[in-house]
Amino acid sequence: MSDPDHKPRELLAIYADESCLGNGREGENPGGAAGVIEWVSGKSGNLKRWDYWISEPATTNNRMALRSVIEAFRGISSKGRSFDVVFISDSKYIIEGMSIWVYSWEARGWTRKTGVIMNLELWKQAKEAVRAHDVQWKWVKGHAGHPQNEYANHLAFKAAGELSESGGLQRSGFDEWMAGKKPGVKALGAIATFPTATTFKGTRNG
Repeated sequence: MSDPDHKPRELLAIYADESCLGNGREGENPGGAAGVIEWVSGKSGNLKRWDYWISEPATTNNRMALRSVIEAFRGISSKGRSFDVVFISDSKYIIEGMSIWVYSWEARGWTRKTGVIMNLELWKQAKEAVRAHDVQWKWVKGHAGHPQNEYANHLAFKAAGELSESGGLQRSGFDEWMAGKKPGVKALGAIATFPTATTFKGTRNG
């Protein structure tokens, strides 16, 4: 749970998603992971967004879900800063894994009571990537018209198809995407509002 003596840091919201073209089929299946990062300026009150995306030529959905975490937190940590972060994903594998499973695995020397830990090295990398931050892990239903989640899915699907990478955080194209045509996307709901410090419930990751 959150440390009661923890002083709030700047708050970020990260909406992440992953895609694997042909997930579960035999052969090499390309995949992508991506997200949109939101931040509100304390001086102007303006909301700003950045995008990131990466890809792999042969992967799985679960592997790319983990990479969506790793790349996001490496991006926001690049200048040695720490944040309070609400991380939103439609992957219960990530939300439950990062908020519950990794603590018991790490306490047991990165082992589990039954079976091997799949994607072990990526779980370790994800745990290390978030260590400097206070994170609230939040699940949303996928493909249900949630604008930021649908946009992250768009970025991940595009990255998988192109085998492209953003090379770090880039100016977001969310506004242009919202204003354009979105084939295959259900009717969108309202854009999710930015979280507040009073509703933030993070987990210390030290």
